[in-house]
Amino acid sequence: MAPIPISSIKVGHIDDVQELRKTKPTIIPDRFVRDMAERPTLAPAMPCSSDIPTINFSKLSKGSKDELESESSQLAAACENWGFFQVINHGIDLSLLESIEKVTKDFFMLPLEEKKKYAMAPGTVQGYGQAFVLSEDQKLDWCNMFALGVEPNFIRNPMLWPTEPEKFSGTVEVYSKEVRKLCQNLLKYIAMGLGLKGDVFEKMFGETVQAIRMNYYPPCSRPDLVLGLSPHSDGSALTVLQQGKDTSVGLQILKDDRWVPVKPIPNALIINIGDTIEVLTNGKYKSVEHRAVTHKEKDRLSIVTFYAPSYEIELGPMEELVDENNPCKYRRYNHGEYSKHYVTNKLQGKKTLEFAKI
Repeated sequence: MAPIPISSIKVGHIDDVQELRKTKPTIIPDRFVRDMAERPTLAPAMPCSSDIPTINFSKLSKGSKDELESESSQLAAACENWGFFQVINHGIDLSLLESIEKVTKDFFMLPLEEKKKYAMAPGTVQGYGQAFVLSEDQKLDWCNMFALGVEPNFIRNPMLWPTEPEKFSGTVEVYSKEVRKLCQNLLKYIAMGLGLKGDVFEKMFGETVQAIRMNYYPPCSRPDLVLGLSPHSDGSALTVLQQGKDTSVGLQILKDDRWVPVKPIPNALIINIGDTIEVLTNGKYKSVEHRAVTHKEKDRLSIVTFYAPSYEIELGPMEELVDENNPCKYRRYNHGEYSKHYVTNKLQGKKTLEFAKI
């Protein structure tokens, strides 16, 4: 194999992969090149994930009694066996999905100088840049990110909400409200599937925390050497992922020790269980490790919403899910402390969840 050319761009500019693509489209700087064990296998023979469960939300919310029971049991099985599922007929207007995708893409296509007005400060996770980068020698993801705290109001940084594109902030507000409703409803049906009262999570979570992160993955001349996003599980209760319509398949989940690509269903949203639900269900529902890979010719866009409890609350396994056969696997802890622990560590599989384990 020919040696990989190393870019002379200094750290600080190196982490903007869109700029790198413009100036040196075939060069993969060493900072992005993964160790052999971490590199993705991009064999075309990899099985695709047509068997990832699909949940028809309208059957949960508006279906007959039989449809509700059938769909609820499918949702419970999806949470227990996969930790990932796609939701169709979710009730969010398709024109809103198109709008959020458009303003997101328009933002990433702005000149770098404009985007740098919203730069992510070191040690934070809001703004434009790369989060979870803690050292000079850490490998970087082949991805540009833009993240915002949405709810409650005190986590917002108004200086980071862009004025360009013009409709960006308004669209994010409307979209976030709709996704919030979906999360609240899904948690209701997830609770019922566990044999709990539908409002148990809503009552427990207090003033919920919601954030949005947009990821843009430019094409990469050597997708076999890099990762779009490092393997990790999410610290949230639920995560909602919208994948850009015309983008390549990039999401992969770890299932039975194998990376399985997730082929998005048009207009569906992909939901995954976060660490918080794993702890609350005492490991019955597990957060799932996932990552993103890149494509040689196609870019990829994703819009991710994280939905989590208030930073103030104490979390631990729910009494109803602990017994002789299922002894308590996690300690009680303050969710704000866990969130701080999560954002101050690099993405490394499910390592951050060790914080909560007994």
